[in-house]
Amino acid sequence: MTEPMRTDNTDTVKAIDTMFDIVEYLREEDGATLSTAATDLPYAKSTIHRHLQTLETHGYIVQEGGYYVGLRFLELGEQARNRHRAYQLAKEKVDELAAETDERAQFIVEEHAEAVYIHRAHGEHAVRTDPGIGNRIPLHATSAGKAILAAMSPDEVSRVVERTSFDDITDETITDADDLHSELEQIRERGYAFNRQENLQGLHAVGVAVTGPDGDVLGALSVSGPSHRLTGEFFEDGLPSLLLGTANELELNTAYA
Repeated sequence: MTEPMRTDNTDTVKAIDTMFDIVEYLREEDGATLSTAATDLPYAKSTIHRHLQTLETHGYIVQEGGYYVGLRFLELGEQARNRHRAYQLAKEKVDELAAETDERAQFIVEEHAEAVYIHRAHGEHAVRTDPGIGNRIPLHATSAGKAILAAMSPDEVSRVVERTSFDDITDETITDADDLHSELEQIRERGYAFNRQENLQGLHAVGVAVTGPDGDVLGALSVSGPSHRLTGEFFEDGLPSLLLGTANELELNTAYA
């Protein structure tokens, strides 16, 4: 398991930090017993038990042999997703892109300097390698994430870069802030971003930002698939043109909905 998330913010409440460490642990492990959690987490068994009991009382976890994340989080997640004004309109466009390309299509947004999957759809030949809805991935290592960054203001980009670790997910991942800024300039000039095996070996993708009437970044559409299929003229020209047109339609629909 990964280490519990830590923060430099001295205003956080330690008990709540502990609670969320436990919730994230249960999510990552897909459930655990009290004994296993006490072995894996850096907290006393009695502390973990009190938090588990509190979370269960409020309906956020369930006890079914072990402790598991509960469906109350689904209710919160749906509310958070529907808050994004482009979501309902983007869902239709993502479905259309998946059907037309026979690949995987998705709509992502930026939150806390990360890319979050809001909606996805699979075409007939799509590979199912993507994280689930709500999962987070680095903005700098994805086509949709880089498209979002390219559409942001300089201050917004700086905010994200300051919180980015630039880990080398694959041999092709951007690992330097200067290299990222250089690529963002290219993306701004052409209007779309490429992902050439930057977050998963053997996967290519194209992403296009979606902006609102005031220029605010609503998210990004992207299509991804195996590198041997997403190649040549289709990858370099055809797919970007399709995504640019779809993003334009979504922006118009959003503006006049």
